[in-house]
Amino acid sequence: MTKQDVQFSKLVVFINSAVPLTLLLWDWSRHQLGANPLEYVTHTTGTLTLLFLILSLAVTPLRKALGLPWLIQWRRMLGLFAFFYGCLHLLAYTWFDKFFAFGAIVQDVLKRPYIAIGMFGWLVLLPLAITSTNAMVKRLGGKRWNQLHRLAYVAAVAGVVHYYMLVKADVRKPVLFGAVLLLLLAYRLANKYWPALTERRLAKASTIKY
Repeated sequence: MTKQDVQFSKLVVFINSAVPLTLLLWDWSRHQLGANPLEYVTHTTGTLTLLFLILSLAVTPLRKALGLPWLIQWRRMLGLFAFFYGCLHLLAYTWFDKFFAFGAIVQDVLKRPYIAIGMFGWLVLLPLAITSTNAMVKRLGGKRWNQLHRLAYVAAVAGVVHYYMLVKADVRKPVLFGAVLLLLLAYRLANKYWPALTERRLAKASTIKY
């Protein structure tokens, strides 16, 4: 992959990451958000937040399994899109649901644990987004930056728990997200404590022909 190829791949990822927002705005302009537009927008942006967060965490295992080191170029963008959709999710709640009535928001957080957990997940993502630039990587140093950005797993766990507590009845989607996150966490632990085993398994997977 040349530098131009990598840049083109990032452009493709960016365009595809923006497609859900475009479709959401299109449906909104045509009044096709269903019987409860607020619920539709809130749930859609929340699901997208968790999806992009999981995708950003999956980049490293995929990069090693496929033997494509340039995939690391996608991780930051996917993480920032997770934060972007998380901001839209929070905005939909604070604006369209609570109309920026911060007293009501505080009461809601205290009364409904799943909202508190969701708020916590967004707050965890905030410093990760702020420190996502190359300048911040240099300022913090690679080791401290990597330690800080491990909090992405904490945000993902909070997101899965928030989603599970919200849906109550049909928990298939949050359980699926949780299963994928569990696999990623298992890889992380295996890579830390048994790196040789992890590398052998990933090398074997990368040789499989489809």
